[in-house]
Amino acid sequence: MPHVRKTEYKVPSKEYELQYVEVIQRHHKRTPYASNTFFKEDITWDCTQEGPFHHAKNANPKHTSQVVWQRQTGSQNPFEKKVGPGFVGSTCEFPSITSEGIDDALVHGEDIRGVYGDLLGFLPLSNEKEKYHFRVTSNVITSQTLGGFGKGLFPDLKEHTGWIQDDSYDSLKPALACKLRDTIGTQITDISSEWGNHLNLTSELRERFNNVSGIEPNDTAGWSTSWDHPYDNMSAKQCHGKPLPCSTNNTAICVQQEDANTIYRLGNYEYAYRWRMAENSTLYSALTMGPWFIELQDHMKGKMDGSNPVKYAHNFGHDGSVAPVLGLLQHDEPVWPGMGSEVVFELYKKSNEYYVRVLFSGQPLKTSTPLETLDMVPYNEFEAYLKDTIPQDLTTLCK
Repeated sequence: MPHVRKTEYKVPSKEYELQYVEVIQRHHKRTPYASNTFFKEDITWDCTQEGPFHHAKNANPKHTSQVVWQRQTGSQNPFEKKVGPGFVGSTCEFPSITSEGIDDALVHGEDIRGVYGDLLGFLPLSNEKEKYHFRVTSNVITSQTLGGFGKGLFPDLKEHTGWIQDDSYDSLKPALACKLRDTIGTQITDISSEWGNHLNLTSELRERFNNVSGIEPNDTAGWSTSWDHPYDNMSAKQCHGKPLPCSTNNTAICVQQEDANTIYRLGNYEYAYRWRMAENSTLYSALTMGPWFIELQDHMKGKMDGSNPVKYAHNFGHDGSVAPVLGLLQHDEPVWPGMGSEVVFELYKKSNEYYVRVLFSGQPLKTSTPLETLDMVPYNEFEAYLKDTIPQDLTTLCK
């Protein structure tokens, strides 16, 4: 997805002085999730030259060595055959950021440095660690993205700290328990709602897809309740130059590009419906990412009163993080946030007053709110919108 870079970045007039930048983005491109692979795939996916590192840091670096995971298959473990081979003989972790995804993350970091470092002279130096902050989730693909991004942002550093919250209350993943949010989510995707109607209208397309994938019509693993799984399976392949799937039982039966494009369009519709179009979608977004926005406000207030030393903060999350951020802000052109999608929050100061600019795909975010385009919005108006939109006692409400 497009992101901030020098060629398109709009530098504000000199009367605005940049005070703080916080970014939230989706990880870069990866393998599919294991839950989104067919029982048996018709192609291979090799990861022998890549994979996630898993080792511990020691106070004495001479006492430890690097460990990289490679997936083991083909064993005599009888339970292995119950989940299917998926990509036969693959050594990949599913999911895992690929070499191409790391390359994208590297360029992303270079482009951010090009704007906030080279163009604006705002980015802290790499040794000013108290002035920048990276946050990740417990899903390793966010740390893998930070690895590539960090090399692009600070080429001289060999190590980065990724701060992580406990899974029980992580506001970035997000992994918060909230019964009300879950109830609203169930209502949005109820089979008797517009969501169900949309699925019924695409039943012939699903039948063609199932003929290739081998997914049973009565599947209970999520393949029949949305287009999420087919979307992820095929987009991951096509993003890496791999062919669309063919049936392992009859190689003449394949998913056609026209059907794949329709599935991608339907996936975008589902995200737009879930986070922007459905009744209570804004409340659903607020209950999902409200805690993260509360943290964002605290960071900005800390910058204004001098208690926050951080100048640049970057959050590496997921589509399920970025989509409700856009939903809460009521993006007027909702989409499924693609790989590397970012939302940038900039805090400016002008004549002792503070202003907020929000960028999506590198440009000021257009919203359906009274704030309209979020381009130099007075901070007090931005804060008032968040106060009106995010329930004040989230912990009580979520019970």
